Amino acid sequence: MSKGTVKKVAGPLVVAEGMHNANMFDVVRVGEQRLIGEIIEIHGDLASIQVYEETSGLGPGAPVESTGEPLSVELGPGLISSIFDGIQRPLVDIMEAIGTNLQRGIEIPALNREKKWHFVPCIDEGAEVEAGDIIGTVKETDLVVHKIMVPYGLKGKIKSIKEGDYTVLDTIAVLETEAKEKKNITLMQKWPVRRGRPYKQKLSPDKPLVTGQRVIDTLFPIAKGGVAAVPGPFGSGKTVVQHQLAKWADADIVVYIGCGERGNEMTDVLNEFPELKDPKTGKSLMERTVLIANTSDMPVAAREASIYVGITIAEYFRDMGYSVALMADSTSRWAEALREMSGRLEEMPGEEGYPAYLASRLAQFYERAGRVISLGKEGREGALSVIGAVSPPGGDLSEPVTQATLRIVKVFWGLDSNLAYRRHFPAINWLTSYSLYDLGKWFNANVNGKWTENKGRLMKLLNDEAELEEIVKLVGMDALSAPDRLKLEAARSIREDFLHQDAFHEDDTYTSLEKQFLLMDLVLKFYDISSENLNKISIDDLVKLPVRERIGRFKYVKKDMIKKEYENILEQLNKEIKELVQREGA
Repeated sequence: MSKGTVKKVAGPLVVAEGMHNANMFDVVRVGEQRLIGEIIEIHGDLASIQVYEETSGLGPGAPVESTGEPLSVELGPGLISSIFDGIQRPLVDIMEAIGTNLQRGIEIPALNREKKWHFVPCIDEGAEVEAGDIIGTVKETDLVVHKIMVPYGLKGKIKSIKEGDYTVLDTIAVLETEAKEKKNITLMQKWPVRRGRPYKQKLSPDKPLVTGQRVIDTLFPIAKGGVAAVPGPFGSGKTVVQHQLAKWADADIVVYIGCGERGNEMTDVLNEFPELKDPKTGKSLMERTVLIANTSDMPVAAREASIYVGITIAEYFRDMGYSVALMADSTSRWAEALREMSGRLEEMPGEEGYPAYLASRLAQFYERAGRVISLGKEGREGALSVIGAVSPPGGDLSEPVTQATLRIVKVFWGLDSNLAYRRHFPAINWLTSYSLYDLGKWFNANVNGKWTENKGRLMKLLNDEAELEEIVKLVGMDALSAPDRLKLEAARSIREDFLHQDAFHEDDTYTSLEKQFLLMDLVLKFYDISSENLNKISIDDLVKLPVRERIGRFKYVKKDMIKKEYENILEQLNKEIKELVQREGA
């Protein structure tokens, strides 16, 4: 353990001298108030410390003490339903201890030391185990069974293990290593946040993370274990999209990181999430959620740690074999923290003042996502999908954080303020967004063999509409041929009936893959049948067909009625076209 004194204070950056035995990324306590910080640069006995709390009143000569350990998170029962700040301090426990005003230097452990959890072993004494093996379970909430794993680096024989009620620090099992050392295993383990948790094998991301949002699942799907970016200007709906994904995505655990967002947005999350009902079970969504609340009025340095804390917790649940979805809102605020600390360290700035290593830091974060085979003899498959919001100033997607992110992620959901102002939700621009995951085979095999073909036709109609709208602006609608006008009508139906979704309607907020395919098919069937008969019927009559409203309302149909309604609409469509042909012929 190294001790020194403060030499200089510059905002959240403190330079300490006399730190001979300190190491990079050691956690330190600064001043009489024992402010928490982390060493980010060492020159001889001078250590630059990133302090995660307000440093006002701190001056030269104040004591600095290194803990000798890197910034780590506590992993064990009690994580689910908890609300932590950016360095895993439990905000609810702090409020109960000292009230609503957060005091500097407060030390309250992340996991409750008094609460007892009922541990049920799943192996017997004498069993040979290795790192990652599950030795028992704790029922953490109604939705989550917490699997207790052998900590990394341990291997040997279980000498004793017993069912019972334990705190996170009590010994639940004793393991004898190959060197005949006895190691106590507790419900809790620690892991340094800046190091990814190990796994056996990374798998190809070839299964979709189903979200129930039609524009995402059909046009720009994300794979389980994939990474996506949601950039967009202020007010375009980044946070709302992430809320929808947190609620509806096909994930067992949700980790939501409010990384430097405005306090009112984080307050909405804290108020809404406990009230949201998990669609699969009807229980509170918080029973499978971990919240990291680090708002823009908190010390800027803590933003930098918050995403590492969040992704380490997410990796821990991934190792149990769960599918985890991590939402980071927003990585732009995290990059601003990097820029501030880099500036205070007087490093050579890169573009727009961001550090030159911005892209590599972003890559290190996103590459921790993936679908993997976890450590342990069982060979569990877990997935960690990361969806990062990006808030470019003024919606300028050419700025460094957005560009560095786009070089890393495989899915780009570009939000459009014009769509948002038109109340089109989700406001994902279908002309600029993309997904590089090849999931067509999965959709064809598991939903319908025509999925990829229909998706391609949908995109072609939307692209054709964009080109035709340019012509309409120049010469007017009357100059278009009947086939082109029909294309515009079909594209309008795709936009308004398929891509637009009502987040507050119980049947439209989530759309199953089967329903997505049938709705897509109905829109294309209208276009195909109309095209076949366009030489016999006027385009104006086709546009006014009563069945079009019924196609538009298909998204509000209850899930147990979709097949019957689909067949009825097709029957009505054929009947109305036939009547029109007969009338025109007469």
